[in-house]
Amino acid sequence: MNIHRPRLRKTPVALTIAGSDSGGGAGIQADLKTFAAMGVHGACVIACLTAQNPKHVLGIECCSPGMLRRQLEAVFEELPPAAAKTGMLFSAENIAVVAGFLKNRKAPLVVDPVMVSTSGSRLLGPGGLRVLVHKLLPLATLVTPNLSEAEVLSGTRITALEAMREAARIIHARFGCAVLVKGGHIVRSGQARDVFLDGKTNLVLSARFVKRTRTHGTGCVYSAAICAALARGMNLRQAIQAGKRFVTEAILNSYRTGKHHQLGVK
Repeated sequence: MNIHRPRLRKTPVALTIAGSDSGGGAGIQADLKTFAAMGVHGACVIACLTAQNPKHVLGIECCSPGMLRRQLEAVFEELPPAAAKTGMLFSAENIAVVAGFLKNRKAPLVVDPVMVSTSGSRLLGPGGLRVLVHKLLPLATLVTPNLSEAEVLSGTRITALEAMREAARIIHARFGCAVLVKGGHIVRSGQARDVFLDGKTNLVLSARFVKRTRTHGTGCVYSAAICAALARGMNLRQAIQAGKRFVTEAILNSYRTGKHHQLGVK
């Protein structure tokens, strides 16, 4: 009896260019789990290795610029992504390599401007901010700063929703890309609110703030979910709404490993 193999469906590729998290809760590991859960094939380019766990970062070792570029070439040769995201790139040299390589690529690019870890460790090396703002952000479809990163990029102090709106306006005006300012750390209202601005749409995304849960990797999962949604053909507004739903569910379904909470990415 002949068995006919079913016709294989074509699955879009989403690419993450970021750091590896040895604790498995953030970075490349979180991105790939999110891509799989969102129904896309995840490719990855590792910009740096970290020795870290949910409590702290013990060490960082950067990938050489040459090896970083070879990873990018390998992915784009056979697995051209329908969308890409960047996370922790760390060094100015590697940010320049990524920006130079992606400069003439047409796939949507989500930039998560990772600067400082939740535990307070610096995740952007000397000179990195200058290269990030001058070379990478002008290529972005969307930039997804948390509150502290939005303060750096906008030069403003953010303590409330209106300040988030103003920071988003400044960042959009400076870099020309759409902006999603993540306000989950402003908890006085009992809502996790984010502000989206693309020059035409000004949108506040809200979800109930989940108390008594200290999670790790929420920013990575959020930006990865948006990237995956873009790879699946959603427009930017649809993608950020899908990303918000996904990260909210991941927080609600978080589980405990040892002393720490991990996001429930399924």
